[in-house]
Amino acid sequence: MTTIEIGLGPPTMPAPGAAPPNVARLVRHIEDLGFESVWVPDVQTGAGMPALEAVTTLAAAAGATSRVRLGFGTLALPVRPAAWLASQIQTLQHVSGDRLLLGIGSGGYPDTPFWQALGVPGRVRGRRTDDTLRVLPSLVAGEPTTVDGVELRLGPAAPMPPVLVGGNSDVALRRVIAYGDGWLPSLISPGRLAERVAVLRELAESAGRAVPSVTVGGHMFVGTGSAVDAARAEFVRMLVETHRLPPDEAEQVPMPGESPERIAEHFAAYAEAGAERVVTGPHTTDEAEWLRQAAIIAAACG
Repeated sequence: MTTIEIGLGPPTMPAPGAAPPNVARLVRHIEDLGFESVWVPDVQTGAGMPALEAVTTLAAAAGATSRVRLGFGTLALPVRPAAWLASQIQTLQHVSGDRLLLGIGSGGYPDTPFWQALGVPGRVRGRRTDDTLRVLPSLVAGEPTTVDGVELRLGPAAPMPPVLVGGNSDVALRRVIAYGDGWLPSLISPGRLAERVAVLRELAESAGRAVPSVTVGGHMFVGTGSAVDAARAEFVRMLVETHRLPPDEAEQVPMPGESPERIAEHFAAYAEAGAERVVTGPHTTDEAEWLRQAAIIAAACG
């Protein structure tokens, strides 16, 4: 097995009407299985889709663990005031022992009821993301910082966590170079990742900076059988219809999970393409089934 780091995410989106998962128990299990990091998504839409809020969920994970890194995959910056987010980051760093990995994005759900209720139109998301990234380091460090014309100083100061910029576009890559310590693409095959990593390296060289780290996020379908095949086919259909991926490319995106050996091969392919970490998780909301599949993924990590 390659030395690539592997992170896992607990199920944070229960089926409609079902009880939310026991996050504390699941993240302790992730740590006990030997994974490098725990990750939570940020998927509030306000359209009736149940989802645990990301910051408070990661705070619970911090309290339940002692070793694993704690990552957002990814936090939507446009809907979060910079000063409030900086205070949350400071607190998360203190309660976790500086284990935070700040995965950020411009938001995958603009123009949903949640964004509308917060008064954030999708057309401003890029500008708001960049504005927040410019002031976060000094805010988290407890330095006097001007935000929207107001100077403030937050405390207790904390180390700024690594910023991992999400997104697969050219705009996202430029944002990585300008503000990020790493790149966090998702829904990307190993072949496509290798092409984009080459572009990232060129941009870093032109900017005279070190090449950012690469963490890949994706969905895994563990096991075999008709139910797994149907779930995978539905996921590919969504990639084509919602995310507008070409059908041939969409077929390469789901991470295979037929066996620990096949999973290990796929992780190695991402490492060969330039990734230093892969973040994934069983594609299920059932807690017992999630635990079973998580053990299979752990076996692939050697």
